[in-house]
Amino acid sequence: MAINLQKGQRVNLDSTMKMALVGLGWDTNRYDGGYDFDLDASAFLLGANGKCLRDEDFVFYNNLNGRDGAVVHQGDNLTGEGEGDDEVILIDFAKIPEEIQKIAVCVTIHEAVARRQNFGQVSNAFVRVARIENEMDMQGVDQIRFDLEEEFSVETALVVCEIYRYNGVWKFNAVASGFQGGLEALVRNYGLDC
Repeated sequence: MAINLQKGQRVNLDSTMKMALVGLGWDTNRYDGGYDFDLDASAFLLGANGKCLRDEDFVFYNNLNGRDGAVVHQGDNLTGEGEGDDEVILIDFAKIPEEIQKIAVCVTIHEAVARRQNFGQVSNAFVRVARIENEMDMQGVDQIRFDLEEEFSVETALVVCEIYRYNGVWKFNAVASGFQGGLEALVRNYGLDC
């Protein structure tokens, strides 16, 4: 049974979990702005300084594999329609280099400014972490669920959660921190050039 978290809560991941599926989902509110919503999940693999150490430490729709398959994005869902996970990121803990201390899982709105969209128009957003046995298991057994209940009115990017090492143990932090400036703002925040 999954642990349901609130913003700011931290929990240990099961130390026997070798692989995890991070599933992100959302719905969009009724909106007649003339454009579909295209939300994009991404992951930033971070060193002790809180920054990406290499370009390949940024995993997103144009770079699906990070650091020798340690973190793998399962592809861009352009519409977010349907039930369940809209985008999925897999983590193989055995492949994560020692220098990586944190994985920040984020969601942005593609072309948000041009389309006049923001996270105030998104509802029912969630992240779940499931134990999986291999990369073919796209459901897994849920360990953690975090429903983002906060109202975001102008933000176009969110740091949803962080999975980080603490004293050799992987932990989960329910962050839900909003940014203006979309994906570019996140990329710069984590030390990369756009």
